[in-house]
Amino acid sequence: MATTARPAIRVLPEPPGLPEPLPEPAAADLRLETVFGALSGPLRLEIVRRLLLEREEFDHPCGWFGFDRPKSSLTHHFKALREAGVLRQRQYGLERRSEVRIDDLNARFPGLIDLVAGWEPDAS
Repeated sequence: MATTARPAIRVLPEPPGLPEPLPEPAAADLRLETVFGALSGPLRLEIVRRLLLEREEFDHPCGWFGFDRPKSSLTHHFKALREAGVLRQRQYGLERRSEVRIDDLNARFPGLIDLVAGWEPDAS
């Protein structure tokens, strides 16, 4: 029986002096149906997956992803992920940067992060 290797999730140390996070639900208040709702679209899944597997810094602005979408559309998707408790966002001047709430999601929903990291977009 063959097993597939799990993708390596990139965990980077929190740098000192970070701005306070934008409002988000407490870890104890995360609800699976809300998280699933936020992850229900392929673009949002791709955002989270790339932050888990490809991040180069502790957190990233939406421009890092290189999506060819209007800024207002991307803002909506990032806000939905933050309000569901999937992402943590911080304001750096005019820029918002995002990271996945790995520890909180692993504590509430063991295995979910590995599922998202292992998801691959449909090539069709």
